[in-house]
Amino acid sequence: MTQVWNIWDGAMTLGEGPAWDTLRNVLWFTDIKQKRVHCFDPCAGSVKSWNAPSQIGWVLPASDGHLIAGLQKGLARFDPDEGTFRSITEVESELPHNRLNDATVAPDGTIWFGSMDDLETDRSGRFYRWDGNAVRDIGLAPVCITNGPALSLDASKLYYVDTAAGIIHVASLDALGDVQDTRVFAQIDPNDGHPDGCIVDTRGNVWVGLWGGWRARLYSPDGSILQEVRLPAANVTKIALGGVDRTTAYATTARAGLSDEELMDQPEAGSIFAFKVDIPGIQIGPARAPA
Repeated sequence: MTQVWNIWDGAMTLGEGPAWDTLRNVLWFTDIKQKRVHCFDPCAGSVKSWNAPSQIGWVLPASDGHLIAGLQKGLARFDPDEGTFRSITEVESELPHNRLNDATVAPDGTIWFGSMDDLETDRSGRFYRWDGNAVRDIGLAPVCITNGPALSLDASKLYYVDTAAGIIHVASLDALGDVQDTRVFAQIDPNDGHPDGCIVDTRGNVWVGLWGGWRARLYSPDGSILQEVRLPAANVTKIALGGVDRTTAYATTARAGLSDEELMDQPEAGSIFAFKVDIPGIQIGPARAPA
């Protein structure tokens, strides 16, 4: 059984967006509902936190030394030294109930991200790409709750999640990053939970957090299950592979949707956990700074 340890008992309502910062050697993550950005420094063993101006799905290191944040209604430049957010561009301003949710950085520095219906009822969530100048819809079918996207090491494959339907999809990308075709990569049995955020390791395997599933699951490139890691919290949202050699897995979790009785049974819900893996993660970022 894989050893799992609790690195921060933050009682997060909706912990999300873990991303390893290779420049600073720290882990960034957020609590969407508490509108908080968090940063874990493994050397100091401490977490520093900032307030965000709205719900925040993720922050990703950028090439100018700042970070780019996915706020509720758009992208913003986040300066951790000043604790400030400066708007870059709005996204889906015509959809008041939508918010941004999950993201990754491609090898060329573009940010790929998704939106979702914050009420979790309408299929209004879409997937986008930011190239440092503009946001473009990448043309995938809308879903209610998007998660991912995640890219393979050579950026030839895009993995993206329809959480409500329990499906991880994979799309082939051409040299320009345009979607060529899509197929179902994995269908998750609802009894095992619902697929949340996903990432890809250096061998093309796919890690996914399972909401309501008490576990993180690893799939091979052909879609077969390689490993499951049980966690002491039901709502596992996403994995990031970090540390100096990128073989430490960090898992964000959430207290959202749990009853008082369920919280009594899982007092560590909303914490961030860690465990070791054999295959390192892909080095992510930095993202292109705004032009």
